[in-house]
Amino acid sequence: MKMLMVSLFICAMMALSRAAGEIHLVKESTTCPSGWTDFNGRCFLYVATKMTWADAEKNCLSRGGNLASVHSVDEYQFIQTMIRNLTGSYPVTWLGGTDAQQEGSWFWSDGTAFEFTYWSQEQPDNHRSAHCMLMNFGDERKFDDQPCSYTREFVCSKMGSASNNAKTYIDLHLVVY
Repeated sequence: MKMLMVSLFICAMMALSRAAGEIHLVKESTTCPSGWTDFNGRCFLYVATKMTWADAEKNCLSRGGNLASVHSVDEYQFIQTMIRNLTGSYPVTWLGGTDAQQEGSWFWSDGTAFEFTYWSQEQPDNHRSAHCMLMNFGDERKFDDQPCSYTREFVCSKMGSASNNAKTYIDLHLVVY
Protein backbone atom coordinates (compact mmCIF):
# COMPACT_ATOMS: atom_id res chain seq x y z
CA MET A 1 0.00 0.00 0.00
CA LYS A 2 2.84 2.36 0.89
CA MET A 3 4.49 1.72 -2.51
CA LEU A 4 1.18 2.48 -4.27
CA MET A 5 0.89 5.80 -2.44
CA VAL A 6 4.51 6.69 -3.28
CA SER A 7 3.91 5.78 -6.94
CA LEU A 8 0.78 7.93 -7.12
CA PHE A 9 2.60 10.84 -5.45
CA ILE A 10 5.48 10.63 -7.95
CA CYS A 11 3.09 10.52 -10.92
CA ALA A 12 1.18 13.54 -9.61
CA MET A 13 4.36 15.54 -9.03
CA MET A 14 5.67 14.68 -12.50
CA ALA A 15 2.39 15.82 -14.05
CA LEU A 16 2.65 19.17 -12.27
CA SER A 17 6.35 19.76 -12.75
CA ARG A 18 9.51 18.58 -14.44
CA ALA A 19 11.13 15.93 -12.30
CA ALA A 20 14.28 13.91 -12.44
CA GLY A 21 14.23 10.89 -10.21
CA GLU A 22 15.88 7.58 -9.55
CA ILE A 23 14.68 4.53 -7.69
CA HIS A 24 17.36 2.36 -6.09
CA LEU A 25 16.93 -1.13 -4.69
CA VAL A 26 19.23 -1.79 -1.77
CA LYS A 27 19.81 -5.42 -0.75
CA GLU A 28 20.27 -5.87 2.96
CA SER A 29 21.42 -8.97 4.75
CA THR A 30 18.79 -11.52 5.71
CA THR A 31 17.89 -11.76 9.36
CA CYS A 32 18.15 -15.32 10.70
CA PRO A 33 17.46 -16.47 14.26
CA SER A 34 20.39 -17.03 16.59
CA GLY A 35 22.28 -20.20 15.65
CA TRP A 36 20.99 -20.23 12.06
CA THR A 37 23.21 -19.29 9.11
CA ASP A 38 22.15 -17.14 6.14
CA PHE A 39 22.69 -18.11 2.50
CA ASN A 40 20.89 -16.25 -0.31
CA GLY A 41 17.90 -15.24 1.78
CA ARG A 42 17.42 -18.61 3.45
CA CYS A 43 18.43 -19.64 6.97
CA PHE A 44 20.05 -23.01 7.69
CA LEU A 45 20.52 -24.88 10.97
CA TYR A 46 22.61 -28.03 11.46
CA VAL A 47 21.22 -30.28 14.21
CA ALA A 48 23.70 -32.86 15.54
CA THR A 49 21.01 -34.94 17.31
CA LYS A 50 20.30 -38.14 15.37
CA MET A 51 16.64 -38.72 14.47
CA THR A 52 14.58 -40.60 11.91
CA TRP A 53 13.69 -38.57 8.82
CA ALA A 54 10.09 -38.02 10.02
CA ASP A 55 11.20 -36.95 13.52
CA ALA A 56 13.82 -34.63 11.99
CA GLU A 57 11.12 -33.03 9.80
CA LYS A 58 8.89 -32.58 12.88
CA ASN A 59 11.82 -31.00 14.72
CA CYS A 60 12.41 -28.56 11.85
CA LEU A 61 8.68 -27.74 11.72
CA SER A 62 8.77 -26.92 15.45
CA ARG A 63 11.53 -24.41 14.61
CA GLY A 64 9.45 -22.78 11.86
CA GLY A 65 11.16 -24.54 8.95
CA ASN A 66 11.50 -27.87 7.16
CA LEU A 67 14.29 -30.27 6.44
CA ALA A 68 16.50 -28.41 3.99
CA SER A 69 15.84 -28.39 0.27
CA VAL A 70 18.81 -27.81 -2.04
CA HIS A 71 18.52 -25.86 -5.30
CA SER A 72 22.08 -25.46 -6.60
CA VAL A 73 25.64 -26.73 -6.27
CA ASP A 74 26.55 -23.48 -4.51
CA GLU A 75 23.84 -24.05 -1.92
CA TYR A 76 24.92 -27.69 -1.46
CA GLN A 77 28.54 -26.65 -0.96
CA PHE A 78 27.48 -23.94 1.49
CA ILE A 79 25.60 -26.53 3.59
CA GLN A 80 28.57 -28.92 3.41
CA THR A 81 30.95 -26.19 4.56
CA MET A 82 28.61 -25.20 7.39
CA ILE A 83 28.51 -28.83 8.60
CA ARG A 84 32.28 -29.22 8.22
CA ASN A 85 32.93 -26.04 10.21
CA LEU A 86 30.68 -27.28 13.03
CA THR A 87 31.76 -30.94 13.14
CA GLY A 88 35.21 -31.13 11.56
CA SER A 89 33.93 -33.81 9.16
CA TYR A 90 31.21 -34.65 6.62
CA PRO A 91 28.64 -36.83 8.44
CA VAL A 92 25.76 -38.24 6.41
CA THR A 93 22.93 -35.82 7.11
CA TRP A 94 19.20 -35.84 6.37
CA LEU A 95 17.82 -33.36 3.83
CA GLY A 96 14.17 -32.75 2.95
CA GLY A 97 13.95 -34.95 -0.16
CA THR A 98 11.62 -37.95 -0.21
CA ASP A 99 9.93 -40.29 -2.68
CA ALA A 100 7.83 -42.10 -0.04
CA GLN A 101 4.52 -41.23 -1.76
CA GLN A 102 5.57 -42.66 -5.12
CA GLU A 103 8.84 -44.47 -5.81
CA GLY A 104 11.06 -42.41 -8.09
CA SER A 105 9.01 -39.19 -7.79
CA TRP A 106 11.11 -37.03 -5.51
CA PHE A 107 9.88 -33.87 -3.83
CA TRP A 108 11.08 -31.50 -1.12
CA SER A 109 9.20 -31.45 2.19
CA ASP A 110 9.06 -27.63 2.04
CA GLY A 111 7.06 -27.79 -1.20
CA THR A 112 9.67 -26.10 -3.41
CA ALA A 113 10.33 -27.46 -6.91
CA PHE A 114 12.59 -30.51 -7.09
CA GLU A 115 14.71 -29.38 -10.04
CA PHE A 116 18.28 -29.79 -8.80
CA THR A 117 19.80 -33.23 -8.20
CA TYR A 118 23.24 -34.16 -6.97
CA TRP A 119 23.06 -37.93 -6.61
CA SER A 120 26.08 -40.12 -5.93
CA GLN A 121 26.82 -42.66 -8.67
CA GLU A 122 24.11 -45.31 -9.05
CA GLN A 123 21.77 -43.42 -6.73
CA PRO A 124 18.96 -43.34 -5.92
CA ASP A 125 18.73 -47.12 -5.80
CA ASN A 126 15.79 -47.74 -3.42
CA HIS A 127 17.95 -50.27 -1.54
CA ARG A 128 15.98 -51.59 1.47
CA SER A 129 13.00 -49.41 0.49
CA ALA A 130 15.03 -46.22 0.80
CA HIS A 131 12.70 -43.23 0.43
CA CYS A 132 14.50 -40.42 2.26
CA MET A 133 17.41 -38.27 1.09
CA LEU A 134 20.66 -37.57 2.81
CA MET A 135 23.84 -35.74 1.83
CA ASN A 136 27.57 -36.43 2.18
CA PHE A 137 27.20 -40.03 1.02
CA GLY A 138 30.29 -42.00 -0.03
CA ASP A 139 33.56 -40.67 -1.40
CA GLU A 140 31.69 -38.17 -3.61
CA ARG A 141 29.77 -36.78 -0.59
CA LYS A 142 26.58 -36.34 -2.64
CA PHE A 143 22.88 -37.32 -2.32
CA ASP A 144 21.80 -40.84 -1.40
CA ASP A 145 18.46 -42.44 -0.61
CA GLN A 146 18.25 -44.40 2.64
CA PRO A 147 15.46 -45.92 4.73
CA CYS A 148 13.57 -43.20 6.57
CA SER A 149 13.78 -45.21 9.81
CA TYR A 150 17.55 -44.73 10.06
CA THR A 151 18.67 -42.08 12.53
CA ARG A 152 20.84 -39.28 11.19
CA GLU A 153 21.86 -35.73 11.97
CA PHE A 154 19.95 -33.20 9.86
CA VAL A 155 19.75 -29.70 8.41
CA CYS A 156 16.69 -27.45 8.74
CA SER A 157 16.00 -24.44 6.53
CA LYS A 158 13.53 -21.58 6.41
CA MET A 159 13.20 -18.21 4.74
CA GLY A 160 14.97 -15.30 6.37
CA SER A 161 13.07 -12.40 7.84
CA ALA A 162 11.15 -10.75 5.00
CA SER A 163 11.10 -7.36 6.68
CA ASN A 164 14.78 -6.73 6.03
CA ASN A 165 15.31 -8.49 2.68
CA ALA A 166 15.09 -5.36 0.54
CA LYS A 167 14.50 -1.68 1.00
CA THR A 168 13.52 0.88 -1.59
CA TYR A 169 14.47 4.51 -1.39
CA ILE A 170 13.69 7.34 -3.77
CA ASP A 171 16.08 10.10 -4.77
CA LEU A 172 13.74 12.64 -6.32
CA HIS A 173 14.76 16.08 -7.57
CA LEU A 174 11.87 18.38 -8.48
CA VAL A 175 12.14 21.50 -10.56
CA VAL A 176 8.86 23.39 -10.62
CA TYR A 177 8.21 25.90 -13.43
